[in-house]
Amino acid sequence: MKEERIWLSPPHMGGTELKYINEAFDTNWISQFGNNIDVFEKNLEEYLGENSFVTALSSGTAAIHLALRLLNVEQGDFVICQSFTFVASVNPVLYLKAIPVLVDSEPSTLNICPNALEDAVKYCLQKGKKPKAIVAVSLYGMPFMVDEVLEISKKYDIPLIEDSAEALGSKYNNQACGTFGDLSIISFNGNKIITTSGGGILISKNKSDKDRALYLATQAKENEDFYSHSEVGYNYRISNIHAGIGRGQMEVLEERIQSRRKNHIFYQELFNRFDDLNLFSEPSEKFYSNYWLNVILINGLHWNKENLRNIFSENNIETRYLWKPMHLQSLYKDYIFFGNNISGAFFDRGLCLPSGSNITEKCKERITRTLYNYRN
Repeated sequence: MKEERIWLSPPHMGGTELKYINEAFDTNWISQFGNNIDVFEKNLEEYLGENSFVTALSSGTAAIHLALRLLNVEQGDFVICQSFTFVASVNPVLYLKAIPVLVDSEPSTLNICPNALEDAVKYCLQKGKKPKAIVAVSLYGMPFMVDEVLEISKKYDIPLIEDSAEALGSKYNNQACGTFGDLSIISFNGNKIITTSGGGILISKNKSDKDRALYLATQAKENEDFYSHSEVGYNYRISNIHAGIGRGQMEVLEERIQSRRKNHIFYQELFNRFDDLNLFSEPSEKFYSNYWLNVILINGLHWNKENLRNIFSENNIETRYLWKPMHLQSLYKDYIFFGNNISGAFFDRGLCLPSGSNITEKCKERITRTLYNYRN
């Protein structure tokens, strides 16, 4: 009989979520208004600090779309995007018929390369159009090179959209990820470090941006007694039920961060014994990762990502390939790309490992045994 499956990053409930869901039902506020939404947003603003203004939405993708709208991105505009990411980081650019300019990663964080980023900016300026935004991602919970990216953003006066979908709880120089961008986003999808089932937030630096985001997220309904609309809006607001899950999850956030960081220590000790399997880790003390997912890079002939994934699969252990970079996707292959395909090389030899905050010691023993049984 097969042993119980070890999942990559399953939801992990804290125990109080149902109380807040029941509150929504008891008060009959089950749609896109209610106390859970207000409290969830306030809790996040307090957690993030830095004078953050949070708008709770139906997804992180919706948050990126609204961030682009707030920056007045329109058809034909350039938006510089990190290539090594999930497709939702870039798709909203196409929603607006703008032009994504794709940028490679650098090896210390797997995130956007500052040198390639500046090359991309110069290209856009030579074409006579300053980019409307830079979208930088903190991949797998690892902060990007914040100082260098912000320096370029300020030098050329290009707004930064910080995609911290995977990085709630991560920090750079002791400042929370999600607070560096002119606009920032975080996801609460079911596989994230905490979840609202489906949901996300847009983080802004002033109330006027929050007010406009909320206006656009609720069908751009104007402040009239009747239904009046003068521009396109969206049905992007989170429900009071989902926000209730988020309230309960916020109560255990720090525990979830520490659990994932302990998983990383486990993997460090495990992969220190294999000279051809390298665990991706924080490059310096400036970086503090939530280690949403643990990533290994495979060096040498003994392993490759396919046979290693098959080994785990045979033992009912879920692993995933790294994100396939956008410049290698058929949807985006015709858009200009700046870099040396470092992210493509990572994709070729990388694998994501089970990293859930509810992974047990027994599961860790199985992961260890699986590797040793194959190697020996």
